Amino acid sequence: MLNIKRRDVSHISPSLSDLPQIIQRIYAGRGITAHEQLKRSATELLPLQSMQGLQQASAILFDVLKKQQRITIVGDFDADGATSTALMMLGLRKLGFQSVNFNVPNRFEYGYGLSPQLAQDIINEGTDLVITVDNGISCLAGVEMVKQAGIRVIVTDHHLAGSELPIADAIVNPNQPDCEFASKNLAGVGVAFYVLLAFRTYLREQGWYERIDENGQKLVAPNLAELLDLVALGTVADVVSLDENNRILVHQGLARIRKGHCRPGIRAILQLANKELKQAKASDFGFVIGPRLNAAGRLDDMSYGIRCLLTEDYGQALKMAEDLNSLNNERKEIEQGMRIEAEAAVNTLAINNGDLPNGICVYQETWHQGVIGIVAGRVKDKFYRPTIAFAQGEAVDTGGDDIELKGSARSIQGVHIRDVIDEVNTRYPNLIIKFGGHAMAAGLSIKLSSLESFKEAFDSVVLEHLSEEVLTQVTLTDGSLPSEHLTIDFCRALEQAGPWGQGFAEPCFDDEFEIISQRLVGGKHLKLVLANDDGVVVDGIHFNADLSVWPNPNIKRTQLVYQLDVNEFRGNQSLQLIIRELAPVE
Repeated sequence: MLNIKRRDVSHISPSLSDLPQIIQRIYAGRGITAHEQLKRSATELLPLQSMQGLQQASAILFDVLKKQQRITIVGDFDADGATSTALMMLGLRKLGFQSVNFNVPNRFEYGYGLSPQLAQDIINEGTDLVITVDNGISCLAGVEMVKQAGIRVIVTDHHLAGSELPIADAIVNPNQPDCEFASKNLAGVGVAFYVLLAFRTYLREQGWYERIDENGQKLVAPNLAELLDLVALGTVADVVSLDENNRILVHQGLARIRKGHCRPGIRAILQLANKELKQAKASDFGFVIGPRLNAAGRLDDMSYGIRCLLTEDYGQALKMAEDLNSLNNERKEIEQGMRIEAEAAVNTLAINNGDLPNGICVYQETWHQGVIGIVAGRVKDKFYRPTIAFAQGEAVDTGGDDIELKGSARSIQGVHIRDVIDEVNTRYPNLIIKFGGHAMAAGLSIKLSSLESFKEAFDSVVLEHLSEEVLTQVTLTDGSLPSEHLTIDFCRALEQAGPWGQGFAEPCFDDEFEIISQRLVGGKHLKLVLANDDGVVVDGIHFNADLSVWPNPNIKRTQLVYQLDVNEFRGNQSLQLIIRELAPVE
């Protein structure tokens, strides 16, 4: 049987009594007790004034605007970095800047963020202001190089700050010390959006929009809400917690997309995935658009993904989306081979040592650097241990033949992975070259010669954060779903009750079903026809099934953890269950 815990719904608030009972129950299980927590209007966003650094950044931008100086945006090679870069490019142009370019590091040549190598390229190309998006807070050397060259720097980031901050002219990051901004969960694209909002407010205060343009017309402040599709995409794709503020951003972006008001690149990627704009869901950002954008950064160059988001030409966007689709398919093939090797290595480790390590480290010299994050996540899911996957990087300049390994870490609930790596770095100061990240994901670099020592150190520090409770994997559900709600209409109502995502989980239910039929589709996915105890028949799909168990005609009854979905095929719509977990029932 599955290890299921149903959400606590003992505190259903009377103030939500105007909602359907089951929606009240779902909200109660997520701590919602008042309509105020369900705000969706853009006017309800947290105020600009509480974000540290916005005033300094706005003053610098104003000076650059008056002189029409050059700006270089430095992005990152994931979906948050791509949307942040595109957002800042489009937003600054709307605000009147004429010379705005971007430079996103190729992960295979430069690694993460504003590195010294990338800084040198920017200095050589020439610019007057560098703005980092979704990076910069840990790029001390790169920022210093740019500053020494006489170029001003604004850092906009959301990653956790280290003990030392970069010597930038302005830093905007809700996670920097002394910042009183109430939400610490903004993605990089959310921080960039706040910078644009703050600068528009600054221009209004300076009387900028009282001026007359060359055509004798009064200047008009741009509608920055037109960029919320990018904000929503980056926020969900970066898997930050959907607190109240982020839910507003995502809801507003989704609403625009559903009305057809979105970037041609977003429209093109959704079209290729056979997704209708008017039925777009927050999960499409994480499972449809995000992976295709990320594929550019993982296997090739994220600047291609950024250009897909920037283009105004739908035909060009469609061609670029097709290329991103091909890259994503290639990524899947590479990932499958790496995952099989990684799982085999962990199984061998467990057999040799009699048990799994506390913290798992896996490495193969042939692994693709751009895919290790996904592999770390897959291994973490399978073995339920904090996991780091390593791949080869560049040679280390030590006079020998040592190699730098790039690592990507993924964690389980209850183990803050960045803090663990920070602890390793404190206790064993010569093991880690650099690192950064969040509670559930982090990146780091070590030397190949340090790998075995790092494994031991990582394992010992992780052990201090583990307990039987932490290692007990429990699936939270919203309980049993009454038969009258096994409908397309209720599925649509659930979508409207969101947006759902990290920290505000999409509703899932647990029930037992009779199995009417079962078969494999696509060689690895389990397709089921099911009947509940009331005789309601419904289709179900379980992706990447355990082929050692399924399909099995001897299993007649199953316990499921599932979500509702509308399957669209040849113009017909039907309800289907997306099966997250399943187990035979005796």
